[in-house]
Amino acid sequence: MSDQIPLKERYEASMVLSGVGDALGYNHGNWEFEADGEAIHRQVKERGGLAKLNVKDFPVSDDTVMHLATADALIEVGKKAKSTLPDLCRELVKKYIECMRDMSGRAAGLTCMSSVALLERRTDGDYKIPFNRGGGGCGAAMRAMCIGLRFPKPEQEHHLIAASVESGRLTHHHPTGYLGAVAAALFTAYAVMGTLPVEAWGHGLMEVLEKTKQYIRESGHCVDQNLHSWGYFENAWMTYLTQRGILDGKSKACFPECYGVKEREEFYRLIAFRNCGGASGHDAPMIAYDALLSAGDSWEKLANHGFFHGGDSDSTAAIAAAWWGAIYGFRGVPELNHKRLEYRDKLIKAAQQLLQLSSKPFNEEE
Repeated sequence: MSDQIPLKERYEASMVLSGVGDALGYNHGNWEFEADGEAIHRQVKERGGLAKLNVKDFPVSDDTVMHLATADALIEVGKKAKSTLPDLCRELVKKYIECMRDMSGRAAGLTCMSSVALLERRTDGDYKIPFNRGGGGCGAAMRAMCIGLRFPKPEQEHHLIAASVESGRLTHHHPTGYLGAVAAALFTAYAVMGTLPVEAWGHGLMEVLEKTKQYIRESGHCVDQNLHSWGYFENAWMTYLTQRGILDGKSKACFPECYGVKEREEFYRLIAFRNCGGASGHDAPMIAYDALLSAGDSWEKLANHGFFHGGDSDSTAAIAAAWWGAIYGFRGVPELNHKRLEYRDKLIKAAQQLLQLSSKPFNEEE
C-alpha cells in the first residue's frame, strides 16, 4: 500500500502522527502514568472511542518536543555544505538544551534532564558523557524516528547507526538506552522505504546490532563498559522475535489466540524492565513493533495496542505512530485525531525538510 501513497505524505504523517500518538498516550500525564491499561480503555470508551478524541485537547509531551529538537538539529546541520557527525552532535546538544525550556507540564524524563544539564554546564566543548549504568530508559528511542527519515536508504545505514548511537548516548549512555534509538530510527527507514515486509524488520535489526557493536568498538568511547552491558537488549529482542515466530525474517507473526487488553497488559509487563511497559530502550520499540505487527493498516487497532496501555504509553505511541504513518500516511486517521495537533505545522515543515535532505551526502568525520 505504501507505494500508492506519495512519499511526501508519508514523511509528513510519520512526524505528525508520532506527535498524535504521544499526545494521546500522554493525556496530560493521566494515561502515561496510569498503571492499569484496562482503566485507560474504559476511559477512551467513555469519551466515545478513538475517533471522538480531539487532539487539540491533548498537548504533546517531552517526547515530541525532543523529537522535534532532533529533527531540527539534523536539518540545521544539513544546510551546511559539508555535514559531519561531530557537527551533528554539537547541534543536538544545542537543540536539547534549548528544548528544555519547553518542558512545563510535559513530564520530561529525569535522565534526559540531568544529562542535558551536565552538557550545558560543560565548558570544554566535548559532547561525550560518561557511561551510565542507569541509562537504559526509553528517552533516546522516543526521539530518534526522524533519523530514519534523514537516512532511509540502505547505503546510508552506517550514517543511521552513527547518528542514532551518538544522539542516544548524549543522554542515555547505556546500550539498552541508545540501541532503542537505533531500532526506532531503523524501523522508520524500513517503513518509509517500503522494501521489507514488517515481519522482517526484527531480523534486520539483529543484523544491524552486529554492525552497531562494531561501531562502538571503533568509536573508542567507554568500549568495555558498553560491550559488557550489550547482551540485555540483544537477548530481549531475540526472545521476543522467537516468541512471535519471526526471528528468521521470513515467517508471519504468531499472536496468542486471545490477545485482548488484559493479555497484552500481562505481556507488556513480562517483557518490561521492572514491570513498566515501554519505559526502557528495549521494550518501547518492542511494544510499538508488536502493535504495528498486529494492527496492519488499522489506525484504531494500532492505538488500542500501542497507545492505551499501562506504563510509558506515550513513548510507545510516539514510536508506533511514526512507523505507521511512514507506511500508510494519513489514510484512515480521523481528522479530529490530527488536524489540530500542537506543533503540527512545525512537524510538517520538519518532515518536508528531512525529505529534501534524505538524498544529501553526509560525512561521519570532520
